[in-house]
Amino acid sequence: MLTQAPKGTQDMLPGSAHRWQRIEENMRSVCRLAGYREIRTPVFEHTELFQRGVGDGTDVVQKEMYTFLDKGGRSVTLKPEGTAGVVRAFVEAHLYADPLPCKLFYASCPNFRYEKPQAGRLRQFHQNGVEIFGAKDASADAEVIQVALDVLKASGITGLKLSINSIGCPECRSAYQAALKAYLQEKLPALCRTCNERFERNPMRILDCKEDAGKLTDAPSMLDFLCEECSEHFEALKKYLSALGISYGIDPRIVRGLDYYTKTVFEIIAETPDGALTVCGGGRYDALVEELGGPSLPGVGFGMGVERMLLVEDQQGVASEAEPLYDAFVVTMGAAARIEGAKLVRELRENGLRADLDHAARSMKSQFKYADKIAAKRVVVVAEEELSRNAVKLRDMENGLEAEVARENIVNILLEMKGE
Repeated sequence: MLTQAPKGTQDMLPGSAHRWQRIEENMRSVCRLAGYREIRTPVFEHTELFQRGVGDGTDVVQKEMYTFLDKGGRSVTLKPEGTAGVVRAFVEAHLYADPLPCKLFYASCPNFRYEKPQAGRLRQFHQNGVEIFGAKDASADAEVIQVALDVLKASGITGLKLSINSIGCPECRSAYQAALKAYLQEKLPALCRTCNERFERNPMRILDCKEDAGKLTDAPSMLDFLCEECSEHFEALKKYLSALGISYGIDPRIVRGLDYYTKTVFEIIAETPDGALTVCGGGRYDALVEELGGPSLPGVGFGMGVERMLLVEDQQGVASEAEPLYDAFVVTMGAAARIEGAKLVRELRENGLRADLDHAARSMKSQFKYADKIAAKRVVVVAEEELSRNAVKLRDMENGLEAEVARENIVNILLEMKGE
């Protein structure tokens, strides 16, 4: 239907725009303090970028990508996540030649995945995220976690729980996967079809299955197979988090769904009256830059779902309220007064005051009704009789008090009122 949004998408309507804007402003503010610079990448990329970067065997690439041929016969894909595109841009623009580490962020980045729409997870969704390139120390892992928590807390979200894990590096992970497959082999008949499909191409993802998790409580832990370097990195992360006063739990089942992760992985969950929701996830990807054609540089970052944040705000009752639409609404009476009213509106806006006047040729009575409907706190009445005395009337819509003031003083008076 022409008047219905496609399944799995939603409109950001004027009544909720302020909430999106606040989340974006919080993201920019927190990242600015930590020295991150903003990056924006295309909505679509060459399909090979995600096949190589995200992993050809992942559920994202196998089942969830919006992939199509363009008019030149090239395979392109609407990006299903933010990191691969940022790495591509980092390599293409030779940002690795700049002083390192390179710290980047994005706000309300649109992503697309074909999956069953559900609360807080749509087919078109948006993410805040950060990426740090060229920082191998666990202090970088701790910093991105701190940034994520700061952004969430700035939105008033409480009940946050951080869970961390290490999935090692390719060297120590191979031994773990062999042990895990040996453990899973005899359990496969009792596991779901998706788990059976993952057994050969991505056995660690079986641990993340919501349907079968309860059957695998005694599965071997990756933490028992970490090499010396990965173990030292994980221990360092824990020390940094403790030093920063960040509470955490260790969850060996966190594996994340993308192949590029190495060492640190983490999730941040928000408790709500309707249950727990994952609002942020991330980790380290030390081989991804090189895999996509760049130099051998480590990376670490996170992705944070904006729709999930909005849902948590609703469930926790901390959604921000919109500011009044106008600092002053100008009501006019008479043709000459309308001209003067237009001049006054322009003058108010030039001085940083939100202002408007009636553009629907309503009667004076109807203009007041409209001002009341839009919850205008103050109305400036411009009428020909007062203009003959170089004056206007200022009405407080909350208490109905009205006073005549000099036309030349009205801007300063409204500025003072706004600052109260």
